[in-house]
Amino acid sequence: MRPLSLLRLTALGMAAALALTASAHAQDDKMRPVPIPAQPNAIELGTGPLPGATAPESWHSQYGSLFARNVTVATLTPYLPDPAKATGAAVIVAPGGGFRTLSMENEGSNVARALADKGVAAFVLKYRLNQTPADMPGFERSMTEMFSSTAARPPRPDPQAMMAGLAPQIADSRAAFALVRKRAAEWHVDPDRVGMVGFSAGAMLTLATTLAGEDAKPAFIGLIYGPLASVNVPADAPPMFVALAADDPFFANGGFGLIESWKTAKRPVEFHLYEQGGHGFGMYPKTTTSTGWFDAYVRWLGMHGLLKRKP
Repeated sequence: MRPLSLLRLTALGMAAALALTASAHAQDDKMRPVPIPAQPNAIELGTGPLPGATAPESWHSQYGSLFARNVTVATLTPYLPDPAKATGAAVIVAPGGGFRTLSMENEGSNVARALADKGVAAFVLKYRLNQTPADMPGFERSMTEMFSSTAARPPRPDPQAMMAGLAPQIADSRAAFALVRKRAAEWHVDPDRVGMVGFSAGAMLTLATTLAGEDAKPAFIGLIYGPLASVNVPADAPPMFVALAADDPFFANGGFGLIESWKTAKRPVEFHLYEQGGHGFGMYPKTTTSTGWFDAYVRWLGMHGLLKRKP
């Protein structure tokens, strides 16, 4: 299968997963258009407009959270800790949404604020997306079609092939790392301790940035409910934290080759497989143990010395 076709298939699967994000939020599952919120701290990354894009950026609410779509200009929004408690570590946060939407709160700002509260500078990456119908009814119809065509047969993505179709998103990610390091002194960030955490499609982008992002070179990475197919691991691969629910309808039954790849390469890896949680649990409060992923992630950061200032 051609890389772009495979990328589309995977995007469809992850977009369909949005319908299963959190059953606890079923009463809020209707998509409602909302005005684009003010983003006074968002910094344009300079990667240019998405080639060929015609639909303007728009936002909607769903599951009690905010989503962006038709993003054509990439931005980075800082969430900085109190300088008195800043550890010097930083994390670029990549929300998910099947490369068609971005979960800007549940997998974006809510994560970033929680990290800043721990003394870690966080930066939400609003990366460029594949275009969807500009009108909400057309978008809803397109999503319904995707749900019906992919729910029964979850994609089994090949990360190496998918990276070939992520050029705009990888460019956005590289620009984000470059910006954080350029302004490291201003933001009280150690340029050698800049990592990345991503959710679903954002996890895929995090992995792609690690393997094909050239100068980005994340110091540590977190993959939250992303695909776990095996990859070729570079000798200097960063420590990796992975969280997935065993009942994830898209990525729980494709094996754990990525974990084995990291172990075989003798690179640090921590893997949490939660019994329940589905796909897209993020920062939503749920009764499943998957809600504890963030606390586990913070403990992992601490284990790697990222919650303390360097001497």
